[in-house]
Amino acid sequence: MLKILGRNNSVNVIKVLWCAAELGLDFDRTNIGGAFGGNDQPEYLAKNPMGRVPTVEDGDLILWESQAIVRYLAATHGIGTLWPEDPGERALSDLWMDWYTAHLHPPMTTIFWGLVRTAEADRDNDAIAAAKVEAGKLWSVLDQHLEGRDFVNGEQLTIGDFPVGAAAFRYYSLVEERPAMPNLNKWYAALGERPAYCLHAMNPLS
Repeated sequence: MLKILGRNNSVNVIKVLWCAAELGLDFDRTNIGGAFGGNDQPEYLAKNPMGRVPTVEDGDLILWESQAIVRYLAATHGIGTLWPEDPGERALSDLWMDWYTAHLHPPMTTIFWGLVRTAEADRDNDAIAAAKVEAGKLWSVLDQHLEGRDFVNGEQLTIGDFPVGAAAFRYYSLVEERPAMPNLNKWYAALGERPAYCLHAMNPLS
């Protein structure tokens, strides 16, 4: 059985849990990291030298880095659905995974850590406000791309939706004043109709 090591309130673990659930995979999850600890122990570091979550064990294969894991699960269990068969179509999905990492993840991290994981008295409100503006600009890029599309790469969910989808719940939960983004709103509403997304991505923020 697939083993997922990581706490379920990590955005990177959420991607993997949501992907596995969309694929109908049986898996066993162990709480690691954050309040649970364990990610600094020799046994864990032997599997994941970065000491972060998630780490996945699939038989003898050990993987870390959440987006590599999503790609692996989709490539092995979701060919033609989450993993488009055509290399060009797959690349058009894949690029949004890299876009998230390079551009959207930094301001979303500032917002989340500032508002959820930092005591109010210790918050850098100027940094949080600037991150909200930057995130709004970046989400607007995705909103424009989603014009005429149900999901990031067309009519069905693919690997490209997982990083931005996992972050979307945090954005909609934490940022009240958002730019007008009708296409993004429609996409986010569609995600909210998916049982796997509701189960793994729409949890109380902590």
